[in-house]
Amino acid sequence: MKSRLLLLPLAPLALTAPAYAVTYLTVEQAQTLMFEGHSLARDFRTLTAEQMQAIEKDSGVRVTNPNLAAWRDDSGDYFLLDQVIGKHEVINYALALDATGVVRQLEILDYHESYGGEVHLPAWRRQFVGKKHGSPVELDKDIKNISGATLSCGHVTEGVRRLLSTYAIVLAPRIG
Repeated sequence: MKSRLLLLPLAPLALTAPAYAVTYLTVEQAQTLMFEGHSLARDFRTLTAEQMQAIEKDSGVRVTNPNLAAWRDDSGDYFLLDQVIGKHEVINYALALDATGVVRQLEILDYHESYGGEVHLPAWRRQFVGKKHGSPVELDKDIKNISGATLSCGHVTEGVRRLLSTYAIVLAPRIG
């Protein structure tokens, strides 16, 4: 009987302990959602030091990973998988670009922070649709911030700007 009484005060704590890690979509689910009916082929790249430097100079965002996870469909549209750090934890996201490098869609795949998960909300993510290399993609200017999610909003915004530069410098078809 004593053991039951000792466990009872702990039971409410166990029920209310917050769980912060959320997976919204797997990579495969995001690909299906963003490219329904299209076949995607892997187009992974390893960025050279020169490409990384050019992307950093162009975007104003540091490139920390030389490995570019990209898939391409027959029409030249790209599915890019990337990650940024929110405040302390990784945010995995996917970006769909059309064949001219214009953002079609942004999806948050995983979010692990205790605050700022609102970056997965459709209204916030829609701000990126139509953006392309050379477009202003800056928090508190053309991309609205979410109170309590400033670091997550800022880092996802920077990540998108970096990927738009990556598209222009590495993936865009060269004519002539």
